[in-house]
Amino acid sequence: MNNRLNYNPDVLSCLANLSNDEVFTPPGLANQMLDMLPQELFRSPDTKFLDPCTKSGVFLREIAKRLIDGLADTIPDQQERIDHIMHHQLFGLAITQLTSMMSRRSLYCSKNASGKYSISHFDNEDGNIRFAEIKHSWQNGKCSYCGASQEVYDRGDDLESHAYEFIHTDNPNTLYNNMTFDVIIGNPPYQLGDGSGASTDAANPIYQLFVEQAKKLGSRYLCMIIPSKWMVGGKTVLNRFRESMMNDIRLRHIYDFESSAFCFTGLHIDGGVCYFLRDNQYDSLRQGGIHYVYNAADGNTVESKRQLRNRYFKYVVRDERILSILEKTSTGESFTKIVSLTKPFGIRKDLFNSPEKYPTSGLVSNKKENYIQIHGVKGIKGGAKRQIGYVKRQFITAGIDMIDKFKIFFTTSYSTNAVIPPEVILADKECVCTETFLTIGPFDTQKEQLNCNQYIHTKLFRFLLYYGKGTMQVNREVFSLIPLQDFSKPWTDEELYKKYGLTDEEIKFIESMIRPME
Repeated sequence: MNNRLNYNPDVLSCLANLSNDEVFTPPGLANQMLDMLPQELFRSPDTKFLDPCTKSGVFLREIAKRLIDGLADTIPDQQERIDHIMHHQLFGLAITQLTSMMSRRSLYCSKNASGKYSISHFDNEDGNIRFAEIKHSWQNGKCSYCGASQEVYDRGDDLESHAYEFIHTDNPNTLYNNMTFDVIIGNPPYQLGDGSGASTDAANPIYQLFVEQAKKLGSRYLCMIIPSKWMVGGKTVLNRFRESMMNDIRLRHIYDFESSAFCFTGLHIDGGVCYFLRDNQYDSLRQGGIHYVYNAADGNTVESKRQLRNRYFKYVVRDERILSILEKTSTGESFTKIVSLTKPFGIRKDLFNSPEKYPTSGLVSNKKENYIQIHGVKGIKGGAKRQIGYVKRQFITAGIDMIDKFKIFFTTSYSTNAVIPPEVILADKECVCTETFLTIGPFDTQKEQLNCNQYIHTKLFRFLLYYGKGTMQVNREVFSLIPLQDFSKPWTDEELYKKYGLTDEEIKFIESMIRPME
């Protein structure tokens, strides 16, 4: 019987990195998450565990191993012990028919829990790991539960609909006959494509729905691994989730990884990943805060005990090393005061790719009378190039007051890990841009524009921008940590360090992160 529980080689390690949507958890990572739990849970025959989004069954399998060891004295007979664990302590809800079979194979050593090869016999094929084929609930072209696009996911029965049972109900307790679980643990699906193309940037996050649904079950412990993007922005659907997490006094531990490669070898997840433990009997306000461990991409680990909310930023400050710097630089006005919202001139980013959609633009490649210059991009992601054209002045319906002033155009997307953003565009009068760029300014004089550009190139600016960004997307809020300056004069790092009274240690940290401009 023991041989059936020892997997060598471990096939679940091989499955760990298949996609960014449904990421399989390596066994080592699953055990790191299980280590956050009180280990006496694995010595009780009454503890019940649920994985509501099981894929490979790795969590249930690793829990089973701990229970088999932990209950050896309580239930000495091995087969009796295994039967008790499998029938009364471990439960899973699979996300697809295939993953239900994989999970049963991992836990029961057979995809058929009632078959002769199952290490514990059930009267049904599913055992305690089931999958239910359900439908999306369409309203106005979207699923009212998960937000999936009807155009994309309302398809034939032969194609996977990705309508996950756990989040497609108002009352998840009914899924388990009001059973009470002590621990809910898992790695939920991260996103659903919205039909706009292959880019994962356009995908709609859904992991937050699994976390919020799991909270409704009222378990003592909730432990999940999810993208860290919710901490620092992401799509607007994450705003409410971020507020909920930042206000959640039950969060006890968070392990945050700037690079997803620390958890999922060879897999890039924009913004990194984190796993957390929520304890229904913990009060972070009364008990000193959340135990927060930040694993920076440079290999440094920063450990602290604190709250998620801070007074500098509406997002989470993930790396506590910058707090002393923010304490000094957060006086006065924020640079966001001169940064536009997205689509500063009311022009979509596909102008150059699909000019026929905008017949009133008069888009041409050469200057004409009563035309103004416009900057955008042409091509698809990965091969898109910056483009310059000219459109009719009357085509511009927003940002009218900025047209005849000096401006700086700043890209709205670049690599999360880049500490040096793409080169800005110094825009003259009678110049606009598509929503590919944000507008910084406007400035009455070219001198102010050039001085601001010099500030943008300082190490301090790029350091604060890096920590304010956190994802590929750039909006006004990512500039929140950056102080506004007087642009009647130019600025150097030496002047800025002196102005804010930064210590040698703080300066060293900034300059270790931001290499000099070439």
